[in-house]
Parts: sequence; C-alpha cells; structure tokens
Amino acid sequence: MPRRTATMLASTLMLIALLCAGVLIKVPYSEMSPGPTVNTLGDHDGEPVLQISGHKTYPTTGNLNMTTVRVTSADYKMNLAEAVYGWLAHDNIVVPHDTLYPDGKTEQQSTQENAEEFSQSQESAKVAALRQLKLPVESQVIVSTVIKGDPAEGKLHAGDVIKKVDGTPVKEMTDVAKLVTKHKPGERVTFTIVPVKEAAAAEKSGKKPTRTEDITMTTKKADDADRAIVGIQAGTDHTFPFTIDIKLADVGGPSAGLMFALGIVDKLTPDDLTGGKFVAGTGTIDDKGKVGPIGGIEMKTVGAREKGAQYFLTPKGNCAAAASDIPDGLTLVKVDTIADAVKSLKKIREGDTDALPSCTAK
Repeated sequence: MPRRTATMLASTLMLIALLCAGVLIKVPYSEMSPGPTVNTLGDHDGEPVLQISGHKTYPTTGNLNMTTVRVTSADYKMNLAEAVYGWLAHDNIVVPHDTLYPDGKTEQQSTQENAEEFSQSQESAKVAALRQLKLPVESQVIVSTVIKGDPAEGKLHAGDVIKKVDGTPVKEMTDVAKLVTKHKPGERVTFTIVPVKEAAAAEKSGKKPTRTEDITMTTKKADDADRAIVGIQAGTDHTFPFTIDIKLADVGGPSAGLMFALGIVDKLTPDDLTGGKFVAGTGTIDDKGKVGPIGGIEMKTVGAREKGAQYFLTPKGNCAAAASDIPDGLTLVKVDTIADAVKSLKKIREGDTDALPSCTAK
C-alpha cells in the first residue's frame, strides 16, 4: 500500500475513533441556553399573565418581559462532543453538573424547589408592587413547616399565626428563632398563636381574629449546634386589599420577581411605564423591593434580544457578567430596587436614555 494512502487511511481511522470517543465518553457537565421570554403585560396560552380584580386597572403598551434559561435535566449524561460544541457555541454555556444540581439533587427535587421559589417570588412581587404604590399590605408571621419528630409536632400547625414568643411580640419571621434560641435545650418556651382555622375564618369574613392560644413546649438541642429549637420554620403571610393572580405555568425559580412586580405596578397606575418600548429583565425581589442577582444572565440577555428587547433591566449583582458580552442593540440598565426600575422606565419612555444607570464589565 502506498505511503500516502496508508497515511490517509490511518488519519481517517483516527478521526473515526476520536468521534466515537467523543460520543461515548460521558462528562460531568450540563448545558444552559436561552429559554422562553414572556410579556408580563400580555397573554400566555390564551389568558392574561396578570389578572387583577377588585381594583381599577389601566391599559398598558409595550413589553415588560420576564426571561428564562433552559437547562439540561439532572439525569442527562452529556458526552464529550456535546460539551466541546457547547464551549464553542456563542449562545450556549457549559457548566459543571453540580453547579445546577448540587449535592446529587434529582430532577424531581429540583423541580419541586423551583416551583416553591417561583410561588414565593410571585408573593414577594405582589408585596413589593403594592408597597411601591403605597397601597396597604398586611403581614403576619406564621408557622410555615412543622418538622416531624420535633417538639412542635402536634402542638403547632402549618398556618398558625405566631403573635408572641414568651410574651414578646413577633414582628418579623427572624424574631422567632432569636427568641427560641435565648433558651437552652431542654427549657420550656411558650408560643402565643392564632390557630390556623381561626385565622382562615377571620380572613374569609374580613375581620381580625380575636382569640389566641398559649402553647408551651420543651426545646431540644439542634443536630448541628448547641442551640435550642422546637422544630418549625417560620414564614410570612400577606393579606392583600384586592386579588392579584399570576397565571404562568411551566416556569420555575425566583428570577421573574422583578418583572412581575413591574407588570403589576404598570397595570395599577395610569402612567404607561414603558412608553411602548420593548423592555425585558430579570431579578429576584423581596418584600421590601430589593432586587437580587440570578443565574444564567448571559443566556437571558441573548434570549431577550432575539425576541426584540431594546432594554434589559439587570440586577446590580449581575451587571459585570452581563456587560462582558452584550448582544448588539440591547441596552443594559442597572437596577438595585423596584424604585430604581420605575425611575429608569420613566427615563426610557421620556427618551432620556443617556441618564440611565448602565452596567460595566468592571
């Protein structure tokens, strides 16, 4: 066999072997890519994303799009060839599998956690929006979870309203742990509560509950430290002056909070927040309107621009990463609170874009 032919044959066989290896060799990586983006001011699957009843609403124009990231599933085994392609592709990111699914988290566990975070983000978005508009929101600390086998089991129940601990009024959910841990393990602690059934009945009738109960139990030592616990997780429950429903399925995680809050503000005020412009964005939001960073920012800016976004509301903590690779035609706007976002939207609709707070790569 001529040397040239032999060399070509050997090269071809080596290439085939490398391609086979690339397909067969599994690597511990996952892929992120741009996901769907939905206008919170519009419809999705045939019904409005934001549905408000019991309060006057106003027409809106333009877009306030929430953005998402699509990720490979927890049990998907990426091969070497896919990983290399993902590293080279501009619109995808390949990350270690444990970044998306830490501690061996299963697909079911991840989905459940994302659903819970999404639900909480909707609640916080409502609170932040109404407080931005100076509308009343009543809050109360409740028992969120009772841990099986711990002292509170059978004594406290999910939904009980916690009024006091050892006679000290409870105003924030963090107060509960602070008051309980003043005790040593084995000491007695007393909760003053409104039982969940009475609280629910009072809310349904529009009245405030008047009856409370004192529940006393013995604390135990925490498994991870020498501190007293009773085995509950406290949470916050809100009562709104009218009904706000967010209708968006098949989305998880907390990152749509900011855009939901802005959509609610837009619908409840006569001012047209966007002035007809296409604005997208992302960011968690808490009850006080503070905007937090999220994952996959580079994918979200790409997805937003592909759908036509002109401006992207970017959490302060994500600005550097987002600014390192800005899609052509997209302006990043730095936000730290819902109030920042509302002010920036005013500048956008008035054409004062030079005054917008921008993101830098530093």
